[in-house]
Amino acid sequence: MKILMTTDTVGGVWTYVMELARALEPLDVEIILATMGPRANAAQIGEAAALANVTLCQSNWKLEWMDEPWEEVAAAGRWLLGLEEKYRPDVIHLNGYAHGALPWRAPVIVVGHSCVLSWWEAVKGKPAPAEWARYQAEVTAGIRRADVLIAPSREMLRALGQFYGPLPPSRVIYNARDAKPFSARRKRPLILSAGRLWDEAKNLNALEQMAGELNWPIYVAGDEQSPQGGGTAARSTRALGRLNEKAMARWLGMAAIYCLPARYEPFGLSVLEAALAGCALVLGEIASLREIWGDAAVFVQPDDTEGLERELSLLMQDGKRRSELGERARERAARYTPSRMVKAYLSIYRHLAAAAATPAINASVGTAIGFAAPDYMYRV
Repeated sequence: MKILMTTDTVGGVWTYVMELARALEPLDVEIILATMGPRANAAQIGEAAALANVTLCQSNWKLEWMDEPWEEVAAAGRWLLGLEEKYRPDVIHLNGYAHGALPWRAPVIVVGHSCVLSWWEAVKGKPAPAEWARYQAEVTAGIRRADVLIAPSREMLRALGQFYGPLPPSRVIYNARDAKPFSARRKRPLILSAGRLWDEAKNLNALEQMAGELNWPIYVAGDEQSPQGGGTAARSTRALGRLNEKAMARWLGMAAIYCLPARYEPFGLSVLEAALAGCALVLGEIASLREIWGDAAVFVQPDDTEGLERELSLLMQDGKRRSELGERARERAARYTPSRMVKAYLSIYRHLAAAAATPAINASVGTAIGFAAPDYMYRV
């Protein structure tokens, strides 16, 4: 089977794509991976090259959430159609929205990792301004033309329905990480966080405000500069910059506490990595993180800086509770495995490809792929 898959290189979508590609490699699934946004760096190119089933095709067209992107989004669409003509994939797997409306020959999956309108509501506390009307229209068109829509959490799927519905046949498939790179080492008295410092959704400024009041240092891994220019420099926390997987795993293995007081996080791969490494989790009290982590984390309202400081202080003083939370997080993380994720995706790929090859089935693709089957949405 051959999949034409899109990705950007800015955030967690790249990590998700690499994890999925690795899980598909032994299953004889070839991926034509088309990148947009900033070009892949040397480490990312090496990561893709290490996978025998991935053919990397790079571009630097603007992503749909960037400033004034639409001419470049259209140009990227023409480029993607050219890749379909060249490689003749069985399925199109889009990790963005607008290109779902292109005249594809193959059936199309759109995966909704996040979106501007739900981000704006969660982070700003109000609807996105009128300047995002074009974005909403383009995303709506792309989603509604898809054969299947996938989201990484029930909360993200709910948000997509709110802003862009009615939706096509839709499913939740939780993201996953291989546990092997992430293991608990001797835990040290430090707090770790990760995320783009300039992304208000991560709410890392809350850690900046309290870092000087805590006895333990707070380290933050992630880019300080936005791909569109500008950014935010760490002041009270200790900036680690962007870390590769090996370095991140080492820091997570050492960190006693992982803190992400997020305002918006549709899934949170960094939290999953921290849980696999046995960190005690302190997270923003938002629906998606509650859905995924249940009773395996401490939750604090994103605006409650005093409450966050209090919870961190209590955990710093209570080694037994930290250990219990870390173990609970590891047990919960064991549910989000690449094998479960790839089983769900591969089943959908196969059903869509079969439906496309059988006109009688293709007329009702939602029924054909058996959305009543439990493979497509496993319960937590």
